[in-house]
Amino acid sequence: MSKVKNFLKIVALGMVPQTPWNDRLSAYGGYIVVKDDGQLVCYHLYNEDAFKDYLFNNTKLDTPSSTRHNFGIIYEQNCELFINLNLQIRFIK
Repeated sequence: MSKVKNFLKIVALGMVPQTPWNDRLSAYGGYIVVKDDGQLVCYHLYNEDAFKDYLFNNTKLDTPSSTRHNFGIIYEQNCELFINLNLQIRFIK
C-alpha cells in the first residue's frame, strides 16, 4: 500500500506522461485541495503522510476506452512483444 501512496504523491507533485521521471518534484511548498463545499485543505510537505493518505482515500484508478485511446493490443517490435497500457487516476466525487 505504501508504494501506491508514494506513486500517487509523485504523480500529484510532478510526474507526467512522456517525460522520464527524474525523482524531482515540481511542487515543493505543498498542495491545496478545494473540496466540493468550497472548503480549502492545504497539505504541506512536512505532513507527507496525511497528504498520501488523502490521495489514497480520495482517488481511484480507472481505465479509459481501449478502442478510443488505442491501447490494450499486443504488438511486435524488433522481434519482441509489447502491450500499451493506459491508467488514469481520478478523484472520487
